[in-house]
Amino acid sequence: MPLNQELIYHAVDELRSISSMGLYYATNEYDKERYQKVVSIALGLLAALEERPFEAVQREFAEDNWLHMSPAVGAEALLVRDGKFMLIRRSDNGLWAVPGGLVEVGETLVEAAERELWEETGLRAQVSRLLGIFDSRLCHSQTKAQLYHVIFLADAAGGMPTPSIEATEIGFFGEQELPELSYGHKQRIPLLFKMLRGEIPAPYFDMPDRK
Repeated sequence: MPLNQELIYHAVDELRSISSMGLYYATNEYDKERYQKVVSIALGLLAALEERPFEAVQREFAEDNWLHMSPAVGAEALLVRDGKFMLIRRSDNGLWAVPGGLVEVGETLVEAAERELWEETGLRAQVSRLLGIFDSRLCHSQTKAQLYHVIFLADAAGGMPTPSIEATEIGFFGEQELPELSYGHKQRIPLLFKMLRGEIPAPYFDMPDRK
């Protein structure tokens, strides 16, 4: 049976969350030791999955401030021109995505989306509409922690997009000419085209399975 990397990422994320919560509320050394062991199991799984040294993954868990007990939030700004979406080629994986990133403490979601757009493309824009909120687990984003992607429609004030440290290329793409998309965008972008055509309602949100 082939290895399901997505399920392992999910398991690591849940173990991380359980251990973080447990360590926060633990009242004795025995409980703390047990939850530290859970952390080690999660780190070992992730190190094996990504074929990296255990120490490197351990350091990453300790240093990444967004790996906490609750899901993180990212904000994205979608620009549309002549029916085409503006996408960036991400410098970290070489794949194409809507401009966006993690929300910083003290920012609103709209402020974060507009800031990320400016940092990655040099364009100033104003958000005009909420398009959707997507769970990283359900749209198959490969993140080390659960993340909510909040996507807004934005209107640029003018100017030409310019590549940056985070975006090596920028382009506009129609629905039938999409480049190789980054993780999660393969599911989200087709839905965004449908929303803007009025085929499905916006804003989109993940419905619970009520079976």
